Formats: sequence, structure tokens, C-alpha cells
Amino acid sequence: MKYTKKLILENGEEYYGFGFGADVEKVCEIVFNTSMVGYQEILSDPSYTYQAVVMTYPLIGNYGMASEDYETEIPTIGALIVREYNDEPSSFRSSKTLEEVMKEYSIPGIQGVDTRKLNRRIRDLGSMKVLITSASTPVNEGLDTLANSAVPSDAVCLVSRKRIKLYSKDKEARFEDEFHVVAIDCGMKQNIVRSMNQRGINVIVVPWNTDSETILSLNPDGVFLSNGPGDPTDVPEVIETVRQLIGKVPIFGICLGHQILSLAYGAKTYKLKFGHRGGNHPVKNLKTNCIEITSQNHSYAVEDESIKDTPLTVTHVNLLDNTVEGVECVKDYAFSVQYHPESAPGPQDSAYLFDEFINNMKNFREQQ
Repeated sequence: MKYTKKLILENGEEYYGFGFGADVEKVCEIVFNTSMVGYQEILSDPSYTYQAVVMTYPLIGNYGMASEDYETEIPTIGALIVREYNDEPSSFRSSKTLEEVMKEYSIPGIQGVDTRKLNRRIRDLGSMKVLITSASTPVNEGLDTLANSAVPSDAVCLVSRKRIKLYSKDKEARFEDEFHVVAIDCGMKQNIVRSMNQRGINVIVVPWNTDSETILSLNPDGVFLSNGPGDPTDVPEVIETVRQLIGKVPIFGICLGHQILSLAYGAKTYKLKFGHRGGNHPVKNLKTNCIEITSQNHSYAVEDESIKDTPLTVTHVNLLDNTVEGVECVKDYAFSVQYHPESAPGPQDSAYLFDEFINNMKNFREQQ
């Protein structure tokens, strides 16, 4: 069988395979994810905007796509690269095949690639630009395309909602107190909203560029900083907004929100060689000495040394590479984590963080 598609990395390497999904040519940043399940959540996670994701688990597509499991209404992932694609879903919950969804949202895919070799190259060389193109495209032409293309830096603006929206708490949630949280949407996963609604929290989601005055006018008990794609320094407006909110309301950040909170306090961030993406990253809670198995998806991290000159303290560290996974400022009722407590690829070790947020809002309310 003749190959129909290929990848051209910016170092000149080529990987041949067969196309599925949308038949379009794209330039993306290539990354990998080691999760064994959850390709639907990965495909619909706004944090993967402009990224081509290599799935290290070899079989993808076998349980289809369930309408209840999307993390966003309009997936913006750059592309999907797999070893073997299965187009005959076995799950009774499946409403569409993976390929049908990818065609609907113009997401190209390539299967039959040696994903083990490709994954090793990303680990050795780091994330880089990649061109998903026809197998007949000359490599020199592809390299010219890569050289003249830049991965856009407007990802947060692209994926953030444009209007304020209220998500009311679940009717079956029974809590003594009712809390109202304003969530700044930088590419927010829907399961974060579900996790707070299940705990009796009303969530008012606002666009990424909403100013602090507008946020405070909504009288929130707390402010949540969402996950999202790209470099946190690409959104100085959000960093400044958070800086103005510090001390005025409890704050909880996840992933990009963790980086933004740290930057607002004066810390620095940097880009990791190939990022953290998977469902089994071990993280140590320095407050309890417990180990959490976490779900992660990020390219950037907070610089450890830069935290020493801020009011923040490190609360969590990654046991694979000792990167900062959590910070807090007790006096300001502000904290954040680099990983995803709302994501449950099996372990649910980190769900307690939403309860900590509730406790902070309770304690802050009692002091007013």
C-alpha cells in the first residue's frame, strides 16, 4: 500500500504514513502524550491548540467519541499522530467516530507512523515545528514552508469564550454554604466547571481579557485561573488582572493559571524541552509528604529560583524532574498547581484541591 501522508520535522527528518481525518496541510508544534486512554479529552482540550500530538499508546479510536465527554465545544488541536487508527468503535456510548469529528473540525491525522521512534526523537531533540503534508511533497519544499511559518501566539484569544456565561451548581449538590466563583477562561476544560458545580459552586466564566474591575463587580467569593495553550507571557493582560486581584479575593489556578499566578507575584517561567503530557506523573505534596499520580499537559514551568524573591512558597514538586508543580501564598488565600486535579485518568488523588479552594473561600468570608 502506498503512503499518502508524511511528517516533515524542521530538522529534516521525514515520517511516512496514511492520512485520516481532514485532508489539509498544517504547520504545528509536535509534542507527545503518554496517556493510555482519553484521546477524546486530548483532542478537545484547548491547551493543544496549534500542536500536533503524538499518541504513544499504539491503538487509537477504538471506543469512538461520546457526546458527553468533550472538554470544549470546538476542538482546536493542530493534528493527531498515531500508530494504528481504529474506525469501528466498540463503545455503546459512541455517537461518532474519531475521524468524523476530525473532519468536522479540519483536524488532520496520520497513522502508520513509527510513533516509538518519533517519540524518542522528540525526547532527545525537544519539541519542534512539523509539517503534516502529502507524501509527495519534496522535503526541501516542506523545509521552506516550515522556515517561513511561525506557530501563532494568539492561542488564548482564539480559544477563550467571547461572552460571560453562568454555570449553576448541580441541584443534587448539598452544601451548607453556596459559593460564586468567577473563572477567567484562557482555554478552560469543561470538566473543571463540572468539578466545581458538583461541589455546589456557581461558576461565572468570563473571557480571558476581562479586567479586574469587571470581575470584582460580579461579587465573587473566589477567582479561578484556567488552563490554556501557549506561553503565559503571551497574555500580559491576564497577568496584570491577576496582580490587581491578589489579596482582594481567594485565587486558585490550574496549569496555565498556575504560571499566570506565579508571574503575577513576580516569578519567572521557562519552556520545557518536551513538556509534560500524560496521565501518570508522580507529584509530591510537600505539605503532607504524600505522592499524587497526576494528569499533566503543559510546555512551560515556573522557575524554582525565581520564587525565592516572591511571597510564594512551593507546595508540590514533580518527582520525575523536580520542576515546580504547586505554589501558594497563605496570607492572600492564593494557590495553584501545574497539573490537572479535574482530570481522572484512573487516579483521583488531586480532587482535594477543589475542597481546599472552598475552605479558602470560607475562611476569607469569615474574616470580612
